[in-house]
Amino acid sequence: MSNIKPTSTFVLGDRTVKRLGYGAMQLAGPGVFGPPRDHAAALAVLRHVVASGVNHIDTSDFYGPHVTNQVIREALAPYPDNMVIVTKIGARRGSDGAWIPAFAREELTQAVHDNLRNLALDVLEVVNLRIMINPHGPAEGSIEAALTVLADLQRQGLVRHIGLSNVTATQIAEGRKICPIVCVQNHYNLVHRHDDALIDDLARDGIAYVPYFPLGGFTPLQSSVLSEVASQLHATPMQVAIAWLLHRAPNMLLIPGTSSMTHLDENIAAAKLMLPDDAMTALNELGSAVAAH
Repeated sequence: MSNIKPTSTFVLGDRTVKRLGYGAMQLAGPGVFGPPRDHAAALAVLRHVVASGVNHIDTSDFYGPHVTNQVIREALAPYPDNMVIVTKIGARRGSDGAWIPAFAREELTQAVHDNLRNLALDVLEVVNLRIMINPHGPAEGSIEAALTVLADLQRQGLVRHIGLSNVTATQIAEGRKICPIVCVQNHYNLVHRHDDALIDDLARDGIAYVPYFPLGGFTPLQSSVLSEVASQLHATPMQVAIAWLLHRAPNMLLIPGTSSMTHLDENIAAAKLMLPDDAMTALNELGSAVAAH
């Protein structure tokens, strides 16, 4: 039996965070572009995040762009002492909403300053360098030039800790020779399991793994097995998917995003969900079956 407790924590950089956090991407408009559909509702969701005890928020200044960070600042600044806001750089948005690589020194430096200004912070706690060699998934290639720029900004005192996003194991190894890496943010969920070995390697080294699209992202997870387990446990399929991730590894930090207060409460409640051994077996086999295809 797996009892995932809401107080379960992990050290991110040098700060202790709850393993169930919040991803702010969905607070922007459709396609993560433009203002929220309901500005007041976005503020209310963020304030409910804090009231619920969540102390890890994931964001980026290229969400909107600028919109999400500005909404976070309006809702929460000055921030609670225990709040850890993690952001990311390495991309910019076109006028049509396109995601464009932004790896030049000037672009990376500007991105850090944009995040500082729009979040109203003097220093960014954690900055993930999003690798855009292939925007849709990790692809091999050196990350030295861009990461060296971010490490320089860290030495200037603008960034406390550095993480990597959309990366391979080879790139993580390269990155750790340049500066300490405190977290890795890749695509991973119950049915997208390509990073299984990597997660275990990072756990041994005390590095956090933060899966994006933990619930499937723009294509929510759907499976008869997932639905059956959820029905047996009187939970929603998404709650089961969250509980499975929390059980998967102790270094797993979750950042499910939502603009709905109801869904936020459901996500937070999932941290208390107990998964019987037969449910874990069925869910593990589901992931293996998908990988085989």
